[in-house]
Amino acid sequence: MKAVVWHGVGDIRVEDVPEPGIRDPHDAVVRITSSAICGTDLHFVRGTMPGMKEGRILGHEAVGVVEEVGPGVRDFRPGDRVVVPSTVACGTCSYCRAGYYAQCDNANPGGKRAGTVFFGGPEAAGGLDGLQAEYARIPYAHVGLVPLPDTVDDAQAILLSDIYPTAWFGARLAEVGDGDTVAVLGAGPVGQAAIACARLQGAGRIIVVDGVPDRLDLARDQHAETVDFNAEDPVEAVVDLTGGIGVDRVIDAVGVDAQRPSRGPAAEALAERAEEFDRERDEIAPEQRPDGDTWVPGDAPSLAARWAVRMAAKAGTVGTVGVYPPQVERYPFGEAFMKNLTLRSGNCHHRRYLPRLVSLVASGELDPTPLVTRWEGMTDAVEAYRTFDRREAGWTKVALGADGRGSIAPGLGEAAGTGAATTAGTNG
Repeated sequence: MKAVVWHGVGDIRVEDVPEPGIRDPHDAVVRITSSAICGTDLHFVRGTMPGMKEGRILGHEAVGVVEEVGPGVRDFRPGDRVVVPSTVACGTCSYCRAGYYAQCDNANPGGKRAGTVFFGGPEAAGGLDGLQAEYARIPYAHVGLVPLPDTVDDAQAILLSDIYPTAWFGARLAEVGDGDTVAVLGAGPVGQAAIACARLQGAGRIIVVDGVPDRLDLARDQHAETVDFNAEDPVEAVVDLTGGIGVDRVIDAVGVDAQRPSRGPAAEALAERAEEFDRERDEIAPEQRPDGDTWVPGDAPSLAARWAVRMAAKAGTVGTVGVYPPQVERYPFGEAFMKNLTLRSGNCHHRRYLPRLVSLVASGELDPTPLVTRWEGMTDAVEAYRTFDRREAGWTKVALGADGRGSIAPGLGEAAGTGAATTAGTNG
């Protein structure tokens, strides 16, 4: 089968690899109809998340059709259309039963203290092959798959595999509630989804901070207030927008690959910290293989965290879902402490939120479709990675179509485009 395979920092390829099979009674094999590229995948290619094994299939987002199930899977059968949660969980341990699926005791071969397992990640994260392939083996399929109704098409469902659960989780971490003023750092896929998720959880105002013009435009389509960090100092702008107080809640959807402003007052203010940020980057990504302007690690790994703490109001909450791998050791804890901030972070418990999100889309209350700004074929995946990595205009979220058999084409879900909490409205 065809798959996107990691061979090293700066080296990914579309190759023929063996098809997966059933290894455990609770396994299923799913024929992938749609996958997607996530910012987390870019960490492996940029070198900001270590521990990948050469030959690993990438990707942790997928929609597909069940091909085969093991004898321990009683709730799915061949032909069922499903979405795959990005993180893997057994469903029986105390953590899973409490809803903390990302901290499952049994999924990680490293043992109970080993932490989150997700598809297409490093050995420390379970060493599982990923979902950017024509077929995938799904462990613990009785909880590792979520059924899809025909009212949810592939373009909607692929965003429910990781992006929307992570955004929903980020809003929960930030303790978003009725009337809150919320800042979202990062207008990439998770940041865009966080606008809708924060609004559904009661946010009164949403301010989005980024430096990429078309991503800020997409945020404005959702009627978020926007701050371009290349045009103004984002902390000063957010504080000014909130009457000198700061925001109640912050969602950090950026993580370790944060970039310094390229111009404007924020760039000038950070100029004297350039060497400090360079050292941070080199500590976090000691192996770097840029290819021109692609596969370049973020040049300010702690910047989003610093901004989040500074723009939060006293006694506010920061929820972090942007990825910070274990080698990140710098955080503005002293400033957060002096402001009595609540800091919450971690990997999303996808299986906890995914069924509800499927129902929201099926009912028409939520429509994520406009967030897929590019739809590419599997054979074009490497070039799609490059373009997405460069944050080029129109490439906010990239889906990969693997197999049309059994998929529901974009726009054909009966409820597509009807939700009030959509990622884009209609211009008058």
